[in-house]
Amino acid sequence: MQGIIGANGKLKIRHIRAPGPGLLWKLRNFPNVWRGVWRFGLAQLLGLPHLEGRLYIRHILAGGKVVSYGLVSTRVVTTAFVNFVVDQLQTETSEFGDFKYHDSGVGTTAAAVGDTDIETTDEESRATGTQTEGASANIYKSVGTISYTTTKAITEHGLFSQSSGTTLMDRHVFSAINVVNGDSIEFTYELTVSAGG
Repeated sequence: MQGIIGANGKLKIRHIRAPGPGLLWKLRNFPNVWRGVWRFGLAQLLGLPHLEGRLYIRHILAGGKVVSYGLVSTRVVTTAFVNFVVDQLQTETSEFGDFKYHDSGVGTTAAAVGDTDIETTDEESRATGTQTEGASANIYKSVGTISYTTTKAITEHGLFSQSSGTTLMDRHVFSAINVVNGDSIEFTYELTVSAGG
């Protein structure tokens, strides 16, 4: 008794990306991305040492749908953080490794190096983010998710060294992301520290 069994088939793979916020939102928000990108590019071109903060956002709706906003803001590392780094080089404290507390708010004033806090709180608790290395050894990355309990338009984010008060590393402002009770926003903050020479 003899027989042959054969099987064949085709496998198709399709990458399904989370939907984005739409072209109109991206156009409104473009200045918040561009103002830091050109500075970063110029510093890279000239071989200048620099710090650059980048903020990425994913909006998780109450029903589970995810809207990926991608890169929403670049630019401002605060004077308060730079001064803190210099102080740590003189007398190190355990707080140096604690810049992982994400806060969001509803303020719309442009981010500036002199910022020391969120402009207008959203009344939600800060999220404790993870701390990892980014895509390369000179990128610090923290990811934190804030859950919302009321309807509001989120327009700003800050990264702090404690769950309340204390030093603000970076503040970002972006076009409004409307949330309702049960929604959450995943904030991914990256700090690139580039050497020069």
